[in-house]
Amino acid sequence: MEFHLDHKDSSSGARAGTLNTGHGHIPTPVFMPVGTAGAVKGVLHKDLKARVKANIILGNTYHLYLRPGIDIIEQAGGLHKFIAWNRPLLTDSGGYQVFSLSENRKLTENGYVFQSHIDGSRHTFTPENVVDIQRSIGSDITMALDECTPYPCDYNYAKDSLGLTHRWLKRGILQFDSTQAKYGHSQTFFPIVQGSVYKDLRKESATFISEQDREGNAIGGLSVGEPEEEMYEMTDVVTSILPADKPRYLMGVGTPANIIESISLGVDMFDCVMPTRNGRNGMLFTSEGIINIRNQKWRNDFSQLDPTRTTGIGSLYSKAYLRHLIISKEMTGAQIASIHNLEFYVWLMNEARNQILNNSFSSWKNQILPKLKYRL
Repeated sequence: MEFHLDHKDSSSGARAGTLNTGHGHIPTPVFMPVGTAGAVKGVLHKDLKARVKANIILGNTYHLYLRPGIDIIEQAGGLHKFIAWNRPLLTDSGGYQVFSLSENRKLTENGYVFQSHIDGSRHTFTPENVVDIQRSIGSDITMALDECTPYPCDYNYAKDSLGLTHRWLKRGILQFDSTQAKYGHSQTFFPIVQGSVYKDLRKESATFISEQDREGNAIGGLSVGEPEEEMYEMTDVVTSILPADKPRYLMGVGTPANIIESISLGVDMFDCVMPTRNGRNGMLFTSEGIINIRNQKWRNDFSQLDPTRTTGIGSLYSKAYLRHLIISKEMTGAQIASIHNLEFYVWLMNEARNQILNNSFSSWKNQILPKLKYRL
């Protein structure tokens, strides 16, 4: 993988770049739709490509490992072939999913011991076998195993956890560098900065991760319940240290406003389940604000979903019709809402990139942020 920094905004930390992978080029900033089990829920690949115009999607190591299982993915020739997706893929390490099991996992120096949420069977994730699993999946970008600390988190716990994450990283790097990709395309390995909401720990972690000199770096352990101001403060601390010539991935973030604020701090890559999960439940993101399509006020509103945008699936259907589908629990409604939200997120990334290239990002950000937060 190669990363080229195309332009930096003159009045903020916002950057426009290009990621080059074995499965294609990715302009940044980029939003990656979440395809947990090898599919973005409710959205066909042809719509991800033609409508959403997604250049990369994300898969989940934990879920793919448990079902369908690594043996099936290997027999298929890797995840790209298994799911018929010929564009880039990123997989997370599964650490966050194991962390969220709480009562059904045990943390040791060696790794995680956990019970499957499917059948209760016991499994172990180590820094080494998580690398091996992602080798078998064949994702273009793979992630190191880490511990995601909860919020709130005691300082001493966060410090001990950070040490563990760093020790695991060294083991993961050794395993990655001593193994080969399986399917004829290259893979890259991203470390993850941790440290909860403690500035000194974030600085320590960002410095340590930078010293590993990998092809890209991730920021984890945020958007887990902390106030937005703390998330932005920690992101700013980290991006001021991480190397400028490497892509920066803020994991699990977030709302459109969160993403625009984080772009201004120098982040390049994002993922979140919000566009599809919230869409299925009737929340729409638009250039004029947030819509709860279930509200009675939309019952006889025949305007398109986002009147200021004349293209996309939102230009084909009215608010009244989508409300009818969502209220009726018609699966077509969930599909339309999901595609609409994903289109909006990708459109927002493209707009941000254009503004960065034109040195107008900061003024554009000030104009659009109030709208992104406004509830219509």
